[in-house]
Amino acid sequence: MLGGVTQTIEPATRDEGAEAPGARAPRPTRFRVHRAWIVAAVAFVTIIGGAAFNALPGLLIDPLHEEFDWSRGQIGLAVSIDMALYGLSAPFAAALMDRFGIRRVVVAALTAVAAGALASVWMTAAWQLMIYWGLLVGLGTGAMAMSFSATVTNRWFVARRGLVTGILTAAGASGQLVFLPLCAWIVDRHGWRPASVTVAMAALVVVPFVWLLLRDHPADVGLAPYGGTYAEKPAPARGAARRTLRVLFDAARTGPFWLLAGSFAICGASTNGLIRTHFVPSAHDHHMPITAAASLLAVIGIFDIIGTVFSGWLTDRFDARRLLAVYYALRGISLLFLPMLLQPTVEPPMVFFIVFYGLDWVATVPPTLALCREQYGDDSAIVFGWVLASHQVGAALVAFLGGVARDHFGSYDVVWYTAGALCATAALMALLIHRGGSEEPAPVGEGLTR
Repeated sequence: MLGGVTQTIEPATRDEGAEAPGARAPRPTRFRVHRAWIVAAVAFVTIIGGAAFNALPGLLIDPLHEEFDWSRGQIGLAVSIDMALYGLSAPFAAALMDRFGIRRVVVAALTAVAAGALASVWMTAAWQLMIYWGLLVGLGTGAMAMSFSATVTNRWFVARRGLVTGILTAAGASGQLVFLPLCAWIVDRHGWRPASVTVAMAALVVVPFVWLLLRDHPADVGLAPYGGTYAEKPAPARGAARRTLRVLFDAARTGPFWLLAGSFAICGASTNGLIRTHFVPSAHDHHMPITAAASLLAVIGIFDIIGTVFSGWLTDRFDARRLLAVYYALRGISLLFLPMLLQPTVEPPMVFFIVFYGLDWVATVPPTLALCREQYGDDSAIVFGWVLASHQVGAALVAFLGGVARDHFGSYDVVWYTAGALCATAALMALLIHRGGSEEPAPVGEGLTR
């Protein structure tokens, strides 16, 4: 095994330097990548396609406000519905994947995202924004949320789970990196409607890749999961909704669940709810051009990829609780400084903030998922779905309340300071999670195949 491939070499003939009569010539060396990595690559592209919509809300608050005279609170409410449903549908999506398979659920989710984005082109009332953006896109993106990453990782990997979780989590940042500058340019030059159509097309383009290349289980192609032993594919799990609720009720009787859910709610509030939704309009309040502010968010996406993958590598090696405490503490400190950094032009201190915040953006996901596995074993994907629901509820509250605060106070300063204080609370909560014993650490130091 060499650097991520399997090397197969024919054994030597009986006599060195001479070929036995009738012996076949040795076959050339063959290299093969474990199928799990192909599945992970397809999942990565899928999450990028689904994440395209997440690039839009922060860019469209001002255009929608100007065109329809909707308040920022109304627009923030639609975004909050999207974020809440994104989280609340995730645990049910994980159970539905056990019942109907990953491919069917993800194809349906991508179709829902495309339908909502396209329908929004013809909307004329705020309630339509809440249906198209909130309901359709929220349910669709929720089915491709981090619980999708957890399901793929749990089924296809035993070794390198932390690393793969980091890579798949970084896919959302990659989507932001690809689509934010593009959508900002489209909104600036052609209006918000072509940008919405672009997002719909991005979701539809991914559908053939999912259907043709994604597989539900290693046993479908006669393989063991990477780093594990072969196991038959389990029968479809019936009663997906009942199982999802049962897992929630069981987990809710344990202290670690509430600590994980509470800290992850603050994570969502300080990322998707705050920075992703309100950074661009806040920067615009300080006379920074929208394209410049969107480009800064795209830079967050670049460093988010680095930070999340590195966090996955660290999670395979260090105590996940302490990693979370460090991540939240550093995030809170950076938010306290942000109001002083917003200016009409991009200065070096702002660049430093963006790089720093990008490294920390969703670095919390690999250790949070690792703690779910440690505490809840086979039900960890569904438990993580509920923890993710709390993440999105926190994001939804801040997406809405941030807009209300801006309408009331005339600035976002109070929101930045409150989020910084909440991150300090999340750091303390992470340290209070006790150690579980349901999962032994996966072996590290392997190549890409086993």
